[in-house]
Amino acid sequence: MDISQLRTFALVADLGSLNKASGRLRIAQPALSRQIRLMEEELGVRLFERHGRGMRLTDHGIAALDHARHILGELEDMRAAVGGPEAGMVGSVSVGLSPTISNALSVPLVAAFRQAHPAVRVRIVTSYTGYLLDSLFRGDIDAAILYSARANQVLRTEPILSENLFLIGPVSADLSPERPVEFRELAALPLLLPSRGHDLRAVVEDCARQAGIDIDVVVEVDGYGSLKELVGAGYGYTIMPATAFEREPTAGDFRRAPLVNPAPVRQLALCYPRDRRVSRAALFAGEVMKEKMIGLVREGTWNGTLLTEADRP
Repeated sequence: MDISQLRTFALVADLGSLNKASGRLRIAQPALSRQIRLMEEELGVRLFERHGRGMRLTDHGIAALDHARHILGELEDMRAAVGGPEAGMVGSVSVGLSPTISNALSVPLVAAFRQAHPAVRVRIVTSYTGYLLDSLFRGDIDAAILYSARANQVLRTEPILSENLFLIGPVSADLSPERPVEFRELAALPLLLPSRGHDLRAVVEDCARQAGIDIDVVVEVDGYGSLKELVGAGYGYTIMPATAFEREPTAGDFRRAPLVNPAPVRQLALCYPRDRRVSRAALFAGEVMKEKMIGLVREGTWNGTLLTEADRP
């Protein structure tokens, strides 16, 4: 078993397809297939299950991937130790982002890697916090920006900002950033929110309890794109950070207003796994995202308050 086989194995696992890996590496698919087959023969197990849409790791493959990433990470550490901190990075990095912030961070993240470390393959996973947290625990992603994440034995968190949430309505709604809305007024509005279990829903329901009201959730929507379309079409209101809409091409289709008494907020933190090695690429990704978020808050385009270690949830 050699390093090229481990790199091929890790890339196919990340992409879920020999064909995609072939295109990325510019190596013929039969050659990559042979590398995988040789690994399977040497280990005496099947690493992948082949299906119509690509390849999926077996239980043996999941275990092997963890070791392969560790070995590749050690090689990267050796390269850095020999070449110094400015040595170019190689390999891959997977980053998890919430749908409400991916539009603000994806381009700066990719641009930073392309400029400083073009040999690193960047994978961005966009989903809600619960899914990203599970992916981080499983090792499917290397770093993430998560809402309301708490440090524990397997999660290391670095609080970045406390983000204000706004009432968002269609363009016909009588909402303005200059006119705060009392939270109790939401009792009379049809709301479109994620289902229970999502951190945003928990924040909204906690604020409703503080305001002494019952909210009317007419539709539960776990897809950000569908939620945005339903609000834009006039089927109700939602509660989101302003960044979720302001950078969209359709931002003019919505109106927003701050909420008060109480004002709903969420904390955002940069998260890494505590129970395994964090690669240089993951640390670089985290620093890029953190600095971008801090910059957006300081310039006033991200509505929130910067946090310190003392504010850790």
